[in-house]
Amino acid sequence: MYTLPAGALPAQTVLADHDWNGPGPWILLIPLFWIGVVLLVAFVLRRTVWRRGCAGRPDGPLAVLGRRYAEGGIDADEYRARRAVLTEDPRDHRGGAK
Repeated sequence: MYTLPAGALPAQTVLADHDWNGPGPWILLIPLFWIGVVLLVAFVLRRTVWRRGCAGRPDGPLAVLGRRYAEGGIDADEYRARRAVLTEDPRDHRGGAK
């Protein structure tokens, strides 16, 4: 019967007795996991925070338009028309006459 040396754990003995050659190729999954996490965070930021662009700035075009409307420089119809132009999705615009 095999007995463990004093103070040795079974895992240490198994690894020492069977010539363990390192963690193997699966160790490459750890850097790939972290690269995936970084790419996921960048993707989420790009889709949310970074896309807002000038809409979140106090001197952005929508803020200027709102300020002009609040000061009485333009009427409600002109405000709505200009706001519609500023907030339309450029991907929906098909271009000029074909």
